[in-house]
Amino acid sequence: QVRLVESGGGLVQPGESLRLSCAASGIGVVYYNLGWYRQAPEKERELVAQINSSGDTKYDDSVKGRFTIARDNSKNTISLQMNSLKPEDTGVYYCNAHWRENYWGQGTQVTVSP
Repeated sequence: QVRLVESGGGLVQPGESLRLSCAASGIGVVYYNLGWYRQAPEKERELVAQINSSGDTKYDDSVKGRFTIARDNSKNTISLQMNSLKPEDTGVYYCNAHWRENYWGQGTQVTVSP
């Protein structure tokens, strides 16, 4: 059974940092393109950052320079370091693994509020 389990969300003030982690089991992430998505209330899920199997990264313009995605194939994990958080970063963050199949985690809530 494939599982992606996110952790690290929480409530922070603007300007603070959070680090999200996603632990995968049942698959070897080395073969997968990995990503972090977020969904704000009443909005569609959107791609925040992705890293392919070669280590190339891509970011949404709204998080460039503030967020960093990383993968550790030996530990089967994906991380998202989020700095200088803004209220508009608030949402449920989901990790995603895509190759021959597409897998999602259950999400972790990030709330940025004064």
